[in-house]
Parts: sequence; structure tokens; C-alpha cells
Amino acid sequence: VQVVESGGGLVQPGGSLRLSCAASGFTFSSYAMSWHRQAPGKERELVAAISNTGGVTDYANSVKGRFTISRDNAKNTGYLQMNSLKPEDTAVYYCRFLVVGSRDYWGQGTQVTVSS
Repeated sequence: VQVVESGGGLVQPGGSLRLSCAASGFTFSSYAMSWHRQAPGKERELVAAISNTGGVTDYANSVKGRFTISRDNAKNTGYLQMNSLKPEDTAVYYCRFLVVGSRDYWGQGTQVTVSS
């Protein structure tokens, strides 16, 4: 199993980034996907989640209206479009795959830094 995030980097406040999460080694379309983040000194928190088909999404209040989660099951890839970024969005971002009755899979994370 491989789960690899990409697309992080340094961006100015108000800017945008698109994170990608490519996965292999399991049945991608059977797993719900979520994005989490962990800032220094803080606990990891859920940012956004999407059902296995992409039909249902949910967001943390702190990112609602600014972030959009999506997935392309044909490409075994998930995405997190982040707009209107704020310094408090600075964190390592992780994607996670989960299905009932099986273990979950995490990526290694990608750093997002929002700073002027």
C-alpha cells in the first residue's frame, strides 16, 4: 500500500494551494477519504472528509467555504483545494483512507506554510 501526498509549499495569506493524494495497493473506490492537519504543538485535526463515491462531503468549521475536498476514483487520487489561506492554516497535511471492517491508511504528510 502506498499513500503519497503532494502539492504543499509556501504561500502568502489569501493565496491558494491544491493538495493531491495518490494511493495504490487497495480498492480506492471502496474507501472514504479524509484530510487532516497537525500544526506544531497541536493535536492532529480533521479538516475535510468525502465518501467513497464522492457524493457526501463534510468540513471543519474553520475551513468551510474556503477548502474543497474531491476525488477521482478513475485516477486513484484525492484532492484538497485550499483557497483564501490564512496563517493559521499552516500545518502538515495528511490524507487518510478508511473503510468499515478494515484498517486505515495514512500518507506521510505534506507541509503547508502560509506566511508573508
